[in-house]
Amino acid sequence: MGWLSDWRRRRVLQKHRMDDRLWHAATRRLSFLPTVPKLREMVLVFLAEKEFSGAHELVVTDEMRVSIAAQACLPVLELGLDWYAGWRGIVVYPGDFRVRREEIDEHGVVHEWDDELAGEAMPGGPVVLSWDAAAHDPLINVVIHEFAHKLDMLNGEADGVPPLHAGMDGRAWRAALDEAYEGFCDAVERGRDTWLDPYAAEHPSEFFAVISEAFFREPRETKRRYPGVYEQLALFYRQNPAGS
Repeated sequence: MGWLSDWRRRRVLQKHRMDDRLWHAATRRLSFLPTVPKLREMVLVFLAEKEFSGAHELVVTDEMRVSIAAQACLPVLELGLDWYAGWRGIVVYPGDFRVRREEIDEHGVVHEWDDELAGEAMPGGPVVLSWDAAAHDPLINVVIHEFAHKLDMLNGEADGVPPLHAGMDGRAWRAALDEAYEGFCDAVERGRDTWLDPYAAEHPSEFFAVISEAFFREPRETKRRYPGVYEQLALFYRQNPAGS
């Protein structure tokens, strides 16, 4: 039924346009976004296909929706919105939110705790975001982070290896990402200052999400520090934000 999706998307673009003032208000602080018409068009379709809802009585404004959509569309700018198919919801909290966790250890003992999060991507379900983090935290990009997780989950549990394109070498991907991840974890364990958010050491999937943030926000520095990882990300995202 791909033809039906294509028809609906063409209808969206025929009947709607992005207001210039709204676009500039929503993206003025997002200097890493490319200034290409394709991104605006993709955002219009994204907004037509996804449903935003505010938690804790938060009113999600058009400016907030466009800001989130623009950042969410960046990773799939050259891949297409079908990479976000199969779910609709984006839940926006005013600030960080708590999630109840449960884990059974090797002795069968159940441990429960509350996690305080700025974002979470649900397998097969919504993306949950803190607007305070999305709008005001300069050290992270929670939108790109959580949507990178969504891509990672397309071939099963998030493990830092999204579905690679035909022609990509899975061994090269793993070699580059694993070496960078292990070196990063070692630096964190030794208490060294790290350029990336130390949260990237939590799991290979978190490293992939955090390095994806850096790939789009600070591409030249990412390429300088992690040339092998940058090369693999450029192949996967089909973008080269650092230029030649």
